[in-house]
Amino acid sequence: MSPPVQPEQRAVLVLGATGYVGGRLVPRLLEKGYRVRAGARSPAKLACRPYGTHPQLEIVATDVTDYESLEQAMRSCQAVYYLVHSMQSGGRGFAQADLESARNTARAAAACGVERIIYLGGLGEQNEHLSEHLASRREVGRILQEGEVPLTYFRAAVILGAGSASFELMRYLVERLPVMVTPRWVRTESQPIAISNVLTYLTECLEVEETAGQTFDIGGPDVLPYKELFDLYADVAGLPRRIIIPVPLFSPRLSSYWVHLITPVPSSLARPLIEGLQNRVVCRDNRIRELVPQRLLSCREAIQSGLERIRQSEVETCWSDAGRLNPPEWIACGDASYAGGTVLSCDHRIVVKAGQNELWERILSIGGESGWLYANWLWRLRGALDRLVGGSGLRRGRRDPKALRVGDALDFWRVLEVEPPNRLKLLAEMRFPGEAYLEFQLRPLGQDLMEIRQLSKFVPHGLAGIVYWYGLAPAHKLIFRGLLRNLARSTGQEIMQGPEPLSESESEACIRPDLR
Repeated sequence: MSPPVQPEQRAVLVLGATGYVGGRLVPRLLEKGYRVRAGARSPAKLACRPYGTHPQLEIVATDVTDYESLEQAMRSCQAVYYLVHSMQSGGRGFAQADLESARNTARAAAACGVERIIYLGGLGEQNEHLSEHLASRREVGRILQEGEVPLTYFRAAVILGAGSASFELMRYLVERLPVMVTPRWVRTESQPIAISNVLTYLTECLEVEETAGQTFDIGGPDVLPYKELFDLYADVAGLPRRIIIPVPLFSPRLSSYWVHLITPVPSSLARPLIEGLQNRVVCRDNRIRELVPQRLLSCREAIQSGLERIRQSEVETCWSDAGRLNPPEWIACGDASYAGGTVLSCDHRIVVKAGQNELWERILSIGGESGWLYANWLWRLRGALDRLVGGSGLRRGRRDPKALRVGDALDFWRVLEVEPPNRLKLLAEMRFPGEAYLEFQLRPLGQDLMEIRQLSKFVPHGLAGIVYWYGLAPAHKLIFRGLLRNLARSTGQEIMQGPEPLSESESEACIRPDLR
């Protein structure tokens, strides 16, 4: 391994620091002694991470589509990691967004005197009729290579690690389907690589001058078709071997819809991934193994490691956590009428004789495998309906069963704010005609009494939104009252008052409470 980094060295900028790879790279660079500047469109998602207050970390708001923000972020940086892609946001315009972002990055790096750009792209050769996703990653690499700053370009196939989109797609398909009717791509060969090995290449290359200006294929020791990878996963997970029937009728579009229903990966992300599985992605050279030596994990070892981290709730980052937080204006300012909408509420309170920290721990554990405390079958039904109309549904679950941080996916919610041990706000990401959030507040009342407030706010979009809200109002009242009551009961302590609705004045007063 390389010697410790000297503190006088300039900062290293990580673009895409909230993504699956970037979120794991930042703490490893800090451990090696680098001064790290973490660039993200939603800085709040980084501030609450375990390394968020590290003295060598600087968090900066950066948008790769905004040249000025890139130039500001790159000042005084020796190297830039480019770990950004637009596929996560969905839609067919991700390729053009990727190219624009790459051009901005190359130009800003040259203007700021950056010494090196490190980019993680995908394997695949242009003459193999690449999918749009792989072709886009290759084109990004070309643009960065043509810039003035030397590029270290790593090309990887499937990355195996708990929380990656590819790993989760494989996990859910194998665990849920004893018989799989699949497209012919299950016979396509690939050379997967463990996320730990990817991170070693990314961190160590900075200390190896010979990697500057070079392109490297990176992969693990195994080359195998996806069918064998599925068989291997079943064996490691202790499942019977799955029956896999390849057929020529499944198009990438049809396959993505099927994946959307079976796995937590949405069709907008599944389709470009599946299109990429049609291409053989195997390393053409192994030069990097001599320049950055390390023990490469086999596919079996990588799968074992991923499953062990899931069992022990040690998943650092997850594919579903990437992307920008986009709270509607009325949520950000706490006033729907100011933002041009009418806020509808379903708010309740309950008073229980319990400790604040005990209640806070129970609030943080809501959702995922633990469920929603009351009428879970209704939550599952709502999740299934959401999934059918293209939403996220409940299957995304949560990254950690006991801890939540800003930006985490929580079933069909997104964690918007966490203020321990007082306040948790969730932004709704299910499909419906409106915008909504769910909030929990804890308020000490003295004499060991705690008030729990549950706020459900909704701004309808047109007549459909109004019909949706009032049509489900009885169900909302039943579910939220039951949730609040069972939350209080879970402490084993006495309920002193409620659950009961909040008055209109109380609901408005607690949109932005003073909890100090």
